Amino acid sequence: MGEKEQGVLKIAVIYPELLGTYGDGGNGLVLVERARLRGYEAELTSVAIDEPLPDAQIYLLGGGEDGPQRRATEALHTDRSIAHRLNDGALLFAVCAGLQIVGISFAVEGGSRHSGLGLVPLETVRGEKRRVGEILVDVDGRDLVGFENHAGHTYPHDAEPLGLVKRGYGNDGVVDGVYQGGVIGTYAHGPVLAMNPWLADELLGHAIGHLLEEIDTPADRLYEARRKAVRHSPRTP
Repeated sequence: MGEKEQGVLKIAVIYPELLGTYGDGGNGLVLVERARLRGYEAELTSVAIDEPLPDAQIYLLGGGEDGPQRRATEALHTDRSIAHRLNDGALLFAVCAGLQIVGISFAVEGGSRHSGLGLVPLETVRGEKRRVGEILVDVDGRDLVGFENHAGHTYPHDAEPLGLVKRGYGNDGVVDGVYQGGVIGTYAHGPVLAMNPWLADELLGHAIGHLLEEIDTPADRLYEARRKAVRHSPRTP
């Protein structure tokens, strides 16, 4: 990746009043802090449901309940700008309900189906049971650790997944998330970038235009401890 034009790195959290149930806004704080630790100026913006999406290099979609998920999707359909911003080189990081929103369609409790944003070819239906617990995903040889809590079963179709599930369920028990066309998503919800600082650095590297040098912070050390603990903990049925 080549160096992009230097300036303020803008990060936007989309509709946190609807999609912030699990502290997902923490992902924005992590990105800003890790950018600043490397000397980059970064700005974090929260976008309310009645506001247009601002210009940004990274957009964040969090998780939420069925009703807020539908409202957020309707508002983004009305805004109609996120696809254009991705085409211009922006990134969209989506977790849990946000992952379902970026697909073609998703189903909520009761089985009613709703159109997603259609940014990636994912389709989510209601699964037979709710998936709750730790998740471990192999992302090109790197471990993503986190916690999932969802009833969705997501068919990836032709979408490129984020990684292979080693523990937990993810999209369908085999793969988790998506990594395609500027959209990065995972069922590991909440402030997953705090738990996986390497993934935060990868997003920043794409936005800035080059790989970032490694840094040693308490978050990086906690990640290593957590990764080892999950890999070696006994599996539950």
